[in-house]
Amino acid sequence: MTGAEDRSFIDFRDVWLAYNDELLRAGQFAVEAIDLQVRQGEFIAIVGPSGCGKSTFMKLATGLRPPSRGRILIDGQPVTGPLKISGMAFQAPSLLPWRTTVDNVMLPLEIVEPFRSNFKSKRKEYEARARALLQKVGLGGYEDKFPWQLSGGMQQRASICRALIHEPKMLLLDEPFGALDAFTREELWCILRDLWTEQRFNVVLVTHDLRESVFLADTVYVMSKSPGRFVAKREIDLPRPRELEVTYTKEFTDIVFELRSQIGAVRRTSAVPS
Repeated sequence: MTGAEDRSFIDFRDVWLAYNDELLRAGQFAVEAIDLQVRQGEFIAIVGPSGCGKSTFMKLATGLRPPSRGRILIDGQPVTGPLKISGMAFQAPSLLPWRTTVDNVMLPLEIVEPFRSNFKSKRKEYEARARALLQKVGLGGYEDKFPWQLSGGMQQRASICRALIHEPKMLLLDEPFGALDAFTREELWCILRDLWTEQRFNVVLVTHDLRESVFLADTVYVMSKSPGRFVAKREIDLPRPRELEVTYTKEFTDIVFELRSQIGAVRRTSAVPS
């Protein structure tokens, strides 16, 4: 019998999604034939051309969209609605402008059970947790500032803290660093690497940045143009912990080039009429 440690944490079984009944009847799917098994604590990245269904995959993984066909299991349980065990961060930090940084980070604790029921009685404990997390990502001294007083990179750090404050088992990141300059982006790669190394939650990262995917992930999946399906899987066998210097090595650039070639092939194939 397979042990619990061997069970897939994310398990997609022949998953298809059409966005409404009319499209379903017409056989027009946003994603099709998704089979994916992700180990407990694994960090995966999904890359592919714009409009390929990467964000649709995220909606399926969080239970925001039920599949039209197939079955999704997360942590061994069928997904039947929005998951409480996940945290999410997007390209836009979406911090509430009237709340301080620490109050923005604590927001999930006011919404998600079992924290919600205890929020008033445990507020001091929760605030201490939020402040400690902000210190960890380099935002010590900015806890009581408002979003408009923070740079874009600082806002994104706060957004990641907010996604992790309720200690989710799975973190979903949709182009979280896409709007940042190269130096800030690389700083945040290292912060995310360190948080994941320490806590080993599952991560699903959707990105257009191939260097980002290779630096951070255990496994990179390439998605085809719509209808999206996985057309390549690349295990990243670079040793951990990874420092930024690895991004200048031949081993690293060879993997990036290989992934770029696969995405180029997807683009060319999609451009040819069937």
